[in-house]
Amino acid sequence: MTTDDTAAAPRIETSGGRAIAAQHIRDAYTGDLNVLPTGVLHAPDKVTAAPGTSNLAPATLCLGRDEELTALRHILTGGGEGAITQSGTVHGLGGIGKSTLALHYAHRHRGDYTLIWWINAASPDEIETSLTELTKELVPDWAASVERGAQVSWARQWLSWHQGWLLVYDNVEDPADVAPYIGALHQGHHLATSRRTTGWPDTAPTLPLGTLHPDDATNLLCRLVSKDTTPTAHQQADARALAAELGHLPLAIKQAGAYLAQNPGISLDAYRRRLDTKLDKTAHGLDAERTIARIWNVTLHALERADPLAVQVLHTAAWLAPDDIPYTLLTPPGTDPDDIAEAIGTLAAYSMVATTATALSIHRLVQGVLRTPRASDSLQQLHYLQGRESAEQAVLRSLTPLPGQDNATDGQWDALTPHLVTLAATTPPEYPNTPLINAYNTAADRLYHQGHIARAIPLLEAILTQYEQEQGDTHPHTLASRNNLAYAYRASGDLGRAIPLYEATLTQREQVLGDTHPDTLTSRNNLAAAYESVGDLGRAIPLLKTTLTQYEQELGDTHPHTLTSRNNLANAYQAAGDLGRAIPLLKTTLTQREQVLGDTHPDTLTSRNNLAYTYQAAGDLGRAIPLYEATLTQREQVLGDTHPDTLASRNNLAAAYRAAGDLGRAIPLLKTTLTQREQVLGDTHPDTLSGRNNLAVAYHSAGDLGRAIPLYEATLTQREQVLGDTHPDTLNSRNNLAAAYRAAGDLGRAIPLYEATLTQREQVLGDTHPDTLASRNNLATAHQEFEAVQHGSTATSVTNAEPHESSPAD
Repeated sequence: MTTDDTAAAPRIETSGGRAIAAQHIRDAYTGDLNVLPTGVLHAPDKVTAAPGTSNLAPATLCLGRDEELTALRHILTGGGEGAITQSGTVHGLGGIGKSTLALHYAHRHRGDYTLIWWINAASPDEIETSLTELTKELVPDWAASVERGAQVSWARQWLSWHQGWLLVYDNVEDPADVAPYIGALHQGHHLATSRRTTGWPDTAPTLPLGTLHPDDATNLLCRLVSKDTTPTAHQQADARALAAELGHLPLAIKQAGAYLAQNPGISLDAYRRRLDTKLDKTAHGLDAERTIARIWNVTLHALERADPLAVQVLHTAAWLAPDDIPYTLLTPPGTDPDDIAEAIGTLAAYSMVATTATALSIHRLVQGVLRTPRASDSLQQLHYLQGRESAEQAVLRSLTPLPGQDNATDGQWDALTPHLVTLAATTPPEYPNTPLINAYNTAADRLYHQGHIARAIPLLEAILTQYEQEQGDTHPHTLASRNNLAYAYRASGDLGRAIPLYEATLTQREQVLGDTHPDTLTSRNNLAAAYESVGDLGRAIPLLKTTLTQYEQELGDTHPHTLTSRNNLANAYQAAGDLGRAIPLLKTTLTQREQVLGDTHPDTLTSRNNLAYTYQAAGDLGRAIPLYEATLTQREQVLGDTHPDTLASRNNLAAAYRAAGDLGRAIPLLKTTLTQREQVLGDTHPDTLSGRNNLAVAYHSAGDLGRAIPLYEATLTQREQVLGDTHPDTLNSRNNLAAAYRAAGDLGRAIPLYEATLTQREQVLGDTHPDTLASRNNLATAHQEFEAVQHGSTATSVTNAEPHESSPAD
């Protein structure tokens, strides 16, 4: 491929067919009661626990679980009168916060129980140990005189005689281990936590515990990292991204927060980028058993003994896209599908995966643990390599053409591309990608033509690494791969990585291919476009002029590359406010593209869109709006409803409606476009930010400052983070927010913002750029209004607000 130029909170089920049932069994005491000394046999009924007796650990942070706590209370109380015996189970993936939820429930309702006792329930022996501790708490002198069996029997008798207690069985590995206690003890509440989803009695409810809501996960991470310091907007954004990468899993967030608090020199974003290498690192003082790797390694060791095929399936799934992995993809040739189904059932029982009838999903953090084996564990290293090889073979096998076909179908590619992206993104260091390179190239090319080039970045990074290793740093294939990766970075808004890569590629192509080779001209054009994207028109325009001249000389006046170069130069003139040069050049390019490429070619549609945009910039809405409408219709037909260029057309048309005062059509169209951009491009893509800005402008125009100002503020913060403090779009956001503050009568915030914007526009755009002149006018008007307020008079104001953006130069 050569190019020229992104969770709702889980629904909690509070009832269902799988839960621990309190069984009414009379006189179900076990153990040898004769070992109790005479005179003590009936003592349990006379011993009273002191108010508030418990062995609870201190309460920990438990944010975002109010709904689950309410549901748990309903399960245990039965929701009605007369329910004296109820039990419940909280189950879910290791690290989901089951124990934390149970502990928080116990502390919250401590006054509702006569006694609360926490039981370590990983095995029958540990359960008995916890019960002996209860006996030692209530009758310490007697407990010291008898052996373990008597202590357990006494505790069970005490629980049989007394009402209103709560037993919390933590980390139940086998539901059968707690059944004798729940079935026999009826006078209080039983609460169990477990990774097991099956094996519980059919007559009582369970509470499947999901991950935290994104807002709660972000707040928890910020509290752990920032302590008592209020995090900045940038830190909050980074925390939200890290929380998402951690799957909003409470234990993972707690570990990450502790690690970052201990290492303040490591940023949230840096930790996120190196997440896999941090999974087994803990902060000083944090119990090693609380780390994610240890949590899941315990389960893995148990599975290795019980079901080796389940471990094999799990290690294969670790290298694939985490959601909806078909069972067929995990079934190697010669393996009985029923055996695979049974193995997957075992994994599901341990909450290592979630399943449907035909596919499984695996938590991203489980994958991360499996992909970072300890160097000292030879068995883990073996599973690690076998899993990677098995995943690669499974994907390549599934890309085999169907009978009667020469190539894999679009359906096959669509289904397997997420797995190829994941394989590329998780390539181990020094690991050869040779068998997958052709598949990576095809998948990246398909994503590019579908308008999803940002999704192809892991594929392009893996391709470049492989070419560098096999063919050398300056081989034409390596240079083409480097150019493609830079383009993908730019398309995703990551100009900080795009520009250096473009610059390096141009230098190498000039040295290897020569100054006027078509690939060198492509690199020069792409670098100029990247400079324009960051507002550096002083470097962009001369480079574009040079490139256009060379294209005309080498390829001719109407070659598609020449037309692309001409279009890009016209866009740069428009961005610089030089409409006198931009409009004739755009009209010429459009005419030539219609003749050479056809009326509905994507490049022709881009020219049409850009000409409409420039007409609008010149104030000629009578010509701009019909051209926008025609372009949108054609893009919907040719590219599809959610292609980035279609979304750009929809956005631009809506902005033109707004400029014409037709807010009834503008606002719904802007809201629809923003939603689609968030879904297709992501929340902080430059085009999404433009859509958010434009919706705020429309609300502003409608006088709805209550919606406009928060949207302006959010957009400005995100543009500062993504584009930089002096990017033209950031300056437009700053200007627009100042205008909204002024419209709300808040001149105290408006004037400093206007002053900052004017200074920066003078530096970036020049003293006579139209936006600079508008800033100067806005500041003067704001000062005039301030003086009028001071003297009790009124002033007339004119507001400039940047209404929209054009589609990317092609």
